[in-house]
Amino acid sequence: MKVNSTRLLWVVQQFRRYYDRQFTDLLARSGLTMREMDVILFLTNNPGHDTARDVTELRGLSKSQVSAAVDLLAERGLLDRLPDRADRRVVHLALTEAGAALARQGRQIQSACLEKLFSGLTPAETDRFQQLLEKVLTGAETQLREGANT
Repeated sequence: MKVNSTRLLWVVQQFRRYYDRQFTDLLARSGLTMREMDVILFLTNNPGHDTARDVTELRGLSKSQVSAAVDLLAERGLLDRLPDRADRRVVHLALTEAGAALARQGRQIQSACLEKLFSGLTPAETDRFQQLLEKVLTGAETQLREGANT
């Protein structure tokens, strides 16, 4: 099977550029960066995954990016840091009302973004795309866990 890796990487890059561009107005109004918005959206889209470590591992952002974003978001009153009751080393992140309001706006942008992106596909094609994407992502995760270099 021949898959063009250059094309695949280009698709990922183009999607990220398209996706980030959809947030331009909200970022300008809020004074946030896209990385800070990524943290807000991660927290709202992934209940139960509410630590900086979760954001780092599951969203793929560096520790320094997440740490800086969390500091700024807390400073601006958009999220709270809550110590874990069982393990004081663990700090949970919770959006404040103001953070949740930004998250709602961000989710609307996410929905519109995907709706536009998939507008040329039928519902069946969209479902099939998502199924195939899950298979590819599962394969990539398996290869990463197994430490494969090929």
